[in-house]
Amino acid sequence: MTKTSHPFIDAVKPLVDALGGVMMPPDQARGDDVVLCWEGKEVLAVRLPHIADSLAHILADLERRKGRPLAELCRKEKQAVVRVLEERGAFSVRHGVETVASALGVSRFTVYNYLNREDAVKNNG
Repeated sequence: MTKTSHPFIDAVKPLVDALGGVMMPPDQARGDDVVLCWEGKEVLAVRLPHIADSLAHILADLERRKGRPLAELCRKEKQAVVRVLEERGAFSVRHGVETVASALGVSRFTVYNYLNREDAVKNNG
């Protein structure tokens, strides 16, 4: 949807963009799209990305926020990125560790070390 004509659409647009979703008129919705209503009227349909696409979108968003490729971050920043990705479920996606390792410019082993280190910190309080 290129033109926003309803305050509800304006309100949810940042969320839909952050999720990597696509907004469209409700009459264009397909079976797995989410139709959103406002005061009993269908206002907007949202097509959410596939999970694998979501990981790519999350990585691109993190890169944009950091202002440079994730592979150029220092170790501490990469650990923080892994922590964010774990919170967002990135490692429950098939090949998630490999995808993240590639984006960070590290090995899978290093990503697992970052995850294990984070778990140890949580468990030791």
